[in-house]
Amino acid sequence: MRFGIIGAGPIGSNISRKLVENGHDVKIADARGIERLEGKKLTGTPVSIEEAITNIDVLIISIPFHALPSIRNIVDKLEEEVIVVDTSNYYPQMSGEIEEIENGMVESVWVSNQLGRSIIKAFNNLLAFTLEHKGTPEGSNGRIATAIAGNDLHQKQKIMNLANELGFDAVDSGSLIDSWRQQPGTPAYCTELTKEELSEALKKANKEKAPSLRDKVIEILSAATSRYSHIEVVNLNREIYQS
Repeated sequence: MRFGIIGAGPIGSNISRKLVENGHDVKIADARGIERLEGKKLTGTPVSIEEAITNIDVLIISIPFHALPSIRNIVDKLEEEVIVVDTSNYYPQMSGEIEEIENGMVESVWVSNQLGRSIIKAFNNLLAFTLEHKGTPEGSNGRIATAIAGNDLHQKQKIMNLANELGFDAVDSGSLIDSWRQQPGTPAYCTELTKEELSEALKKANKEKAPSLRDKVIEILSAATSRYSHIEVVNLNREIYQS
């Protein structure tokens, strides 16, 4: 398949590498300009943001949440059949508060509105380290799963198949209106669960509690005198989000 990726941070670059390793054609861009890619060790072809959206089957967007409206003019130029995947998460501490979301709008619904088209929400409930190092072959014991939401069943199945190819079981978490169940603050968010565990975690999510639990984890990590290791972050998420 042919992929365009906007965003060369830890998530975007790791997805790019895994796609290339699996034989896909990948172009990767920085929304702020191709010069931002200079000196970065990337797998995939560095291109301008305009080139990233041409002649592709799937566009993966992996940029900060608050920056998503800035690429609406680019997304508007996409062919209608291109699948758009969003990996972002809303953290008001980083993006500033967004009124619609604070008033209850599901994050992915807000993103879809900003981009002017339906999206598939995927890879947002995996830490970058998990994505890079924890993928395993299909059928592996204890294989980590990722939640994938979207309104178009055909598009969603393609991205679920892709997740499996990249080393993770995929769980259909419903439509975009249901995607809050995999957002920060929920038991499914960055807790490295198996397919069965993730399915149960999605059911247990509490929409009202999630923002305060998200903020609690951020407060703990921000106050730490030393950096948490990856496993410490996963364990903290499990302790707080599954409480």
